[in-house]
Amino acid sequence: MHDPATAPTVRFSDGEQWPALGLGTWRYGETAARRSEELHAVRTALETGYRVIDTAEMYGEGGAEHVVGEAVADALRARVLDRSELRIISKVYPHNASRAAMRKACEASLRRLRIDRIDLYLLHWRDLTDASLWRQGWV
Repeated sequence: MHDPATAPTVRFSDGEQWPALGLGTWRYGETAARRSEELHAVRTALETGYRVIDTAEMYGEGGAEHVVGEAVADALRARVLDRSELRIISKVYPHNASRAAMRKACEASLRRLRIDRIDLYLLHWRDLTDASLWRQGWV
């Protein structure tokens, strides 16, 4: 097993360090036929030392977050890692980038991920059709 303590890291401006490599989950959760394969991939990544997982509400319309949530819950239960070692990134759809919709989208992501916090929550891409988001400081 790879030792996460020796993995390359990135230092942020606040001094916090994250592993430089992570697992992306684009195309996960799109079909039930691949679910066990996807769960195995996330579990194996965690067992081999991956400590950053990137997902989004748009991946499989929340299905990828379900896969990540189940795999992370299994890994935590099996004491493969502690939650404090793990960084989970998720992203909100541009059409959910209003105050009310973003809060609901984040809460839904938290439920699917089975966690109490998302470590980095991003706007999936800039939606330049709504300049009011720029004026409000959301993007």
